[in-house]
Amino acid sequence: MDYRYASASDAPAMAELFAANHHDALTEQQRAEQGFVQGAFDVDVLRAMAERGGLLVADDDGRLAGLLGLLSPADALNPPPPVAALLDAQDSLHWQGQPLSATRWLIYGPVVVDGAYRGRGVARGLFTAAVEAASGRAEVMVAFIELVNKTSWRVHVDGFGMTPMGEFTIGDRAYGVVGAPAGPSAVPGA
Repeated sequence: MDYRYASASDAPAMAELFAANHHDALTEQQRAEQGFVQGAFDVDVLRAMAERGGLLVADDDGRLAGLLGLLSPADALNPPPPVAALLDAQDSLHWQGQPLSATRWLIYGPVVVDGAYRGRGVARGLFTAAVEAASGRAEVMVAFIELVNKTSWRVHVDGFGMTPMGEFTIGDRAYGVVGAPAGPSAVPGA
């Protein structure tokens, strides 16, 4: 498996993978079993993110096995409501005793793995690639996870050791904010 930065030519495959795992494309049972992604990430958005160096992919000899966003908060142009809420909460969220606003950080996510590759270490490989890519650019990678997405919470908090930092709510949807230190020594089990 090759973990690399996405290129603009990856955008159609990334959009297809994202759409297949979107909250609205899955049944309630599928969402509970595998987790889900949300947001409007079409070919154009994903191409633009790739061109700015904001996406990592797991490439299995030309087949896209997964993707992970890793973006500077300054590059979050026209952020969707959850990203805007995360940006607004920077002063109330803390990383290692400091307000997030006083810390160099990157937005981690969305993360999605093709169903055929689940359970084969692709999510961990993407996480490891993200930690390494963030090294030198940030002190912490910060994700928000809708609290009903228990699978994503288990993977990121229980599996990868991301640290809960707080919560925010948009309407009737609650999100947990989690962080992981940047740099190779931050990867549990590595």
